[in-house]
Amino acid sequence: MSRATTRTPDAGWTDPECPVARTLDLVGDRWSLLVVRDAMDGARSFTEFQRRTGIARNILTDRLRKLIAHGLLARRTAPSGRRQEYVLTEAGRDLFPVVLTLRQWGERHAFAPGEARSTLVDRHGDPVPEVAPTGADGTSLDADTTHVRKAG
Repeated sequence: MSRATTRTPDAGWTDPECPVARTLDLVGDRWSLLVVRDAMDGARSFTEFQRRTGIARNILTDRLRKLIAHGLLARRTAPSGRRQEYVLTEAGRDLFPVVLTLRQWGERHAFAPGEARSTLVDRHGDPVPEVAPTGADGTSLDADTTHVRKAG
């Protein structure tokens, strides 16, 4: 099991026992998830991230540092050997279902009917199917069919 952060339990988590709150503490701001999204789409350089997102240089510098510190991105020398590039770590790649689910929610709720939008496609060019959580028995899960079991 990988750890994406070095924070200790008393390091100021918003809600120390909640995985959702901890995840938001790590990547819950707009810019961090957009950097992760663009890294998933092939962005590697500071310039590419800035061009794709329109983020201010100082904010991008801060977010890249935080994503590296939390183990979501790694910095390495580019194949040209002349500059640094940023690549997703295993923990960063593990955010793919999160980004996919946010995308699909946005497709359903953030666009007017017929409004132009990008489409996520697989390696064959086919649109990625809707993600739907299911239980161990194959039944659909939603907020009405699940609950949180508190720690302790």
